[in-house]
Amino acid sequence: MKAFVPLIAVAAIGLSGPAQARTLDAIRSSGAIGLCAHPNSLPFARKAGDPPGFQVELGQALARELGVSLRLDWIITQYQMRSAGCDILLDVIADREAQGETRLRISKPYYRTGVALAVPSSSTLSSFKSLNEATKVGVQVGSVAAMIIGQRHVPTSTFGFESDSLDAVSNHEIDAAAVTPTAASYFNLTHPDKVLRILDRDESVADLNWNVAVGMIRPDDALREAIDGAVERLRSDGTIDRIYGRYGIALQAPR
Repeated sequence: MKAFVPLIAVAAIGLSGPAQARTLDAIRSSGAIGLCAHPNSLPFARKAGDPPGFQVELGQALARELGVSLRLDWIITQYQMRSAGCDILLDVIADREAQGETRLRISKPYYRTGVALAVPSSSTLSSFKSLNEATKVGVQVGSVAAMIIGQRHVPTSTFGFESDSLDAVSNHEIDAAAVTPTAASYFNLTHPDKVLRILDRDESVADLNWNVAVGMIRPDDALREAIDGAVERLRSDGTIDRIYGRYGIALQAPR
């Protein structure tokens, strides 16, 4: 899933419920902004232990910019966000169509990502175009990448999680894994003895590339403007790059 990493099947919780808008004034009055995050999905977020995940660290930085503290609301699927009562989610796709069901309002993007190929260091593969009938690629079940790669008559092996397909590549069970650069980079950081080569994304396939932004749950205009301003400042002073860099991830600028 592009914008979130679910561990259980999606349950449509609270999608049509009457969620109240949270204004910037209300957030500042309460002294905290709520971030919805998954409790066990490093490098994104983790409820217990250190490191906490880049979403928690970025959420703390955004909260400081707004002059409030960060409240963490732990959810398992993105569809629980309204019942959780949080104000923002991070690392969501900066596209209105992609957020059609969630109805999130989107901030200015703060990095660009998509689907890349992770291959063993000894692999002769150089790009998506070099895949053929003799190369087996790990894909997430039901993903756009699975559909696109399958249409090219490339053999695929389906996995529930990116980490599983990366393990399979490192064990030479498959030839490549179609994963986000985020997942592959964190895998390399945490598996220094099994470092994979991450091939460049194919920008010619629009569905395999996207900008990433802050998702806001029914914000007022003042909150949207404040979040946009905070994102711009944190990008400009290098804070966002440093946060993700601690997890082995080098960000690309949004387009």
